[in-house]
Amino acid sequence: MCKDYVYDKDIEQIAKETKEKVLKLLTSTSTDVSQQQCMESGVEEKQSTCESKEQEPKLVKPKKKRRKKSVYTVGLRGLINLGNTCFMNCIVQALTHIPLLKDFFLSDKHKCIMTSPSLCLVCEMSSLFHAMYSGSRTPHIPYKLLHLIWIHAEHLAGYRQQDAHEFLIAILDVLHRHSKDDGVGLEASNPNCCNCIIDQIFTGGLQSDVTCQACHSVSTTIDPCWDISLDLPGSCATFSSQSPERADGTVSRNDHIPGIPSLTDCLQWFTRPEHLGSSAKIKCSSCQSYQESTKQLTMKKLPIVACFHLKRFEHVGKQRRKINTFISFPLELDMTPFLASTKDSRMKAGQPPTDCTPNENKYSLFAVINHHGTLESGHYTSFIRQQKDQWFSCDDAVITKATIEDLLYSEGYLLFYHKQGLERD
Repeated sequence: MCKDYVYDKDIEQIAKETKEKVLKLLTSTSTDVSQQQCMESGVEEKQSTCESKEQEPKLVKPKKKRRKKSVYTVGLRGLINLGNTCFMNCIVQALTHIPLLKDFFLSDKHKCIMTSPSLCLVCEMSSLFHAMYSGSRTPHIPYKLLHLIWIHAEHLAGYRQQDAHEFLIAILDVLHRHSKDDGVGLEASNPNCCNCIIDQIFTGGLQSDVTCQACHSVSTTIDPCWDISLDLPGSCATFSSQSPERADGTVSRNDHIPGIPSLTDCLQWFTRPEHLGSSAKIKCSSCQSYQESTKQLTMKKLPIVACFHLKRFEHVGKQRRKINTFISFPLELDMTPFLASTKDSRMKAGQPPTDCTPNENKYSLFAVINHHGTLESGHYTSFIRQQKDQWFSCDDAVITKATIEDLLYSEGYLLFYHKQGLERD
């Protein structure tokens, strides 16, 4: 046996049958739990003009009383779990709520040059965005997206449990490769970038400065990055022993919580000068000898969307374990302290950075992905922000309204921030 994964030709029929079952479930009774939760949370869909609704008479013609009470929120649509595919669903929810990405796909700006457009992931993502924003109330079945991921990212093929962060990097990589020609004619901000829509939104510049301890010469390299993976402090309090609650029972939105590690703490650890030691000597290009050195990482260029990966899964010997350390994260984040220009200014008698303007480096949180359970039996869900301060919990096909407390009490695995001034609700 070649052990290759074979795509089941009957999966489309199964998907259609599943959709019909979900449709009957949503329309059979007004007391359905999932529908009731969606209505209470203000998730109301408008009538689509691009697809037939013969099977959805009750959804096309909702009662006037219900329409008046509901708050229409476009873009919120559940996703059917096709079998351990919650890792994919939560990433899709985050991606479909990025304004610039939404504008790109809904404006049909992609020009496919593949000989087989059915194999183009960008074309499928365009269809997915249109489906998510079509106004349909029934959960979407992303079986075509799953199929293409199996084809273009073979390490994710099959119905095993997969890692959401690994899926994020894989889908960005495939989208990047399939959309390179979309950026033709645009001047790339980084020589390593093609300036496609993925590079424009996600690509940042990570600067690495290696300083020779003998002659103090500095060797600098800048690499593109789509995310930042952060180590978690090993000696910090966990959520079970201490929670981010004030005396009045409310949760702090932006303040650092004493005794509890924060996202800022993780970023400070990530950008600290690190002594490489005698076992990692490198040959200095200036003094032409092997010397000990220090290494420091900083951000040379900030992306429009910053994704922070909290490294909750680690290898201990031959085993993997999950780190449940609670990390507080803010609704607003200022990345100025972690810029290369800030580090340079500190070395020049504390002068302020010269290449940035006030608020240019501030970000707003818009999506959080959480992992529940153990490595062997886990589940992914997401929190999505809509209409400024409205948050919703997305658990595959079920979407419910969430509070700020629900969000900030969550453990956090992937944190998505959007640069302020470039986001639109």
